[in-house]
Amino acid sequence: MLGAPPGAPLDLLLVNAPLRDYALRPRVNDFTLPVLGMGYIATHAAAQGFTVGVLDGEALGLGVDLVASLVNEAAPRWAGFNLLAPTYEVSAGIAARLDPAIPIMVGGHQAKAMPEAVLGDPRFARLEALVIGEAETRVTELLRDLRNRSLLPGVMWRDPVLRTPVAGGTPASAGHLAPDINALPFVDRRYFADDPYLGRDGVREAAMVGARGCPYDCSFCGAAVSANPDVTIRTRDPDHILAEMDELHARYGVTAFRFVDDLFLGHERFIRRCMAAFSSARVGSRYVWDATGRINVLARADDTLVETLADNGCREVALGIESGSERVLRHIGKRITPELTRRVVQRLTRLGIDVKGYIILGLPTETRDELDATVRHVHDLWEISTDSPGSFRASVFEFRPYPGTPEWHRLMATGRYDPARLLDYTAVDLTADGLEEAMRDRDEFNFSVNVQFGEADLSYVRSKLVELARAQHERSVLR
Repeated sequence: MLGAPPGAPLDLLLVNAPLRDYALRPRVNDFTLPVLGMGYIATHAAAQGFTVGVLDGEALGLGVDLVASLVNEAAPRWAGFNLLAPTYEVSAGIAARLDPAIPIMVGGHQAKAMPEAVLGDPRFARLEALVIGEAETRVTELLRDLRNRSLLPGVMWRDPVLRTPVAGGTPASAGHLAPDINALPFVDRRYFADDPYLGRDGVREAAMVGARGCPYDCSFCGAAVSANPDVTIRTRDPDHILAEMDELHARYGVTAFRFVDDLFLGHERFIRRCMAAFSSARVGSRYVWDATGRINVLARADDTLVETLADNGCREVALGIESGSERVLRHIGKRITPELTRRVVQRLTRLGIDVKGYIILGLPTETRDELDATVRHVHDLWEISTDSPGSFRASVFEFRPYPGTPEWHRLMATGRYDPARLLDYTAVDLTADGLEEAMRDRDEFNFSVNVQFGEADLSYVRSKLVELARAQHERSVLR
């Protein structure tokens, strides 16, 4: 139980469900990103005088029964769940084990994508508030008085008599959907199991966000703009970001930062504003940082701007590469080509900036030749960076659909897929009982709905995933 004083009565206990029941098979990797969304909610509520704790079942590798018993033992006034497609069944299993006296609130991508299904799930019998979108201010209002839910936009519940979904909201309350991100308090790290953390190189690191929302519409992504009409895309003021970095350094000795939002290096005007502020603050002489980026944006940027990233301490950029097939890239709405990716990877690694590339195998409509082209594309990107001061590393995933995304709607429109089957996420053990060192760090990412979406069968998809993961591991060890 993180963040709350020991033994203090809790107004809210936020529960991050494990990806699977770790009582059945312990996790083998030892790192997971902090639940920043829960951290923001907990910090804001605590600033309003409420006592909040976080129970991170994934970071701690807990079993379902243990998580439920810990919640029941704490007996919070509210229990809150972040519902994600891969963890929904686990979350529902925990909720079904809770004391009926504990009311539940939920949020997250699954709650937004399928609110009526969640509200009708008997395992969430005590669900009193389903919050769609950014929840900081609305959670505080719910903690203040449950009757406030009728005034809050994007909050749903079941009518106790008719058992039908009901939604709250008034015209004057729309501001709750997009709280001022420069006015929110910095996330209190007491709510995280492992952040800040000590990196493998001995440098203390912390995760941050610099923006909310994404203007792109990648078909497989839960952040796709078409799936999030409630989200106002906005960026933090660079001085606000710098102030949080400096506070983390002063408080915890953090000198490395990981920006995990979609837009930190995905919007040129924001990049220019941020890098100007970083240069003035001499960030490059004090800190290093990683960020997500957009290939099309970085390809358009002039040499001076890209060089400024390196001068200001940019250590690694994570890019959504996804495929080596131009046709598949058009199908999933990436707005890039393999050649554009090659140029950006070469450009960054020559400046000494590492690149992490996300790759998806088994995408809908992908032919076996196109999958093989993606494998060759990864090898090509490794080769491009071989003699550069920066390196390229590939992080490869098997495609799985998420409700609410453009790809989900496209799959449903074909009439060939059973929604229940596409929601049946199961863990895939590619670790050889934990002995396969190359796969250990991927343990939390290996899950599947066990449905073939492209031309290549699943065994072929997974064989290529393992092949690339092993090759990446060997390159990382040698480097």
